[in-house]
Amino acid sequence: MSVASQPNKTPDTSGAAKKTSKDGGIGELIKIIIHALIIALVVRTALFQPFNIPSGSLIPTLLVGDYVMVSKYSYGWSRYSVPVISGFLPSGRLWAGEGPKLGDIAVFKLPKDNSTDFIKRVIGLPGDRIQMRQGRLFINGTMVQREQAGTYLVKDEFGRDKQVPKYIETLPNGVKHEVIEIQGDSGYYDNTDEYVVPQGNYFMMGDNRDNSDDSRDLAAVGYVPLDNFVGKGQIIFFSVADDASPLAFWQWPWTVRGSRLFSLIR
Repeated sequence: MSVASQPNKTPDTSGAAKKTSKDGGIGELIKIIIHALIIALVVRTALFQPFNIPSGSLIPTLLVGDYVMVSKYSYGWSRYSVPVISGFLPSGRLWAGEGPKLGDIAVFKLPKDNSTDFIKRVIGLPGDRIQMRQGRLFINGTMVQREQAGTYLVKDEFGRDKQVPKYIETLPNGVKHEVIEIQGDSGYYDNTDEYVVPQGNYFMMGDNRDNSDDSRDLAAVGYVPLDNFVGKGQIIFFSVADDASPLAFWQWPWTVRGSRLFSLIR
């Protein structure tokens, strides 16, 4: 009596395959996230870093509520520009190149504490002689060219609208930029002694000449060592009204300054 043979059965692995595929998908997603975070960390640490503008010291070039992207590679790297790996960096800068140029808008660490971020314009290079006389900027004994460019609307100390003089300055290397004089040419720092910038240091000033803590105040800011530079301001990538929250996206239609988005910093 013959017995019918049982057909060969193929093991059912469909469930296991599905489970393995699902586990593999989660693993790949985790890898992608980790890689993305590493790339973002490298970019922020070594290449670009965003900063927001909290004060009006660079009006009219930069406004309160502007968000700017700063390129760290422009001046090379130091322990202040990449603090994450500061313990592995020697003193000085790596690949500093030509260094900051006259007219650059730059972020630097405040020399008196080496931690607070400031953003100002480079007005004096190592060895330069800088002086303000009756509101006019002198570099190495020569008055910087300045031409009237109308007026600019600001708030006075009582919060009232006020039109103040606006000018275009042309620095010795040809860089043109706007400045305002809230107190005309008779502000507190519109008449100074002559400053001689030490070697390895730079002289920084705000474009809002009568409302800027900068190198003219030697006790508060003073000369800025090359090591303290974080990077060069390149572009305004976002901007909201100075009394608005950037996180209140439902208010963006009337708080975002559309004309300033992705504009180059000059």
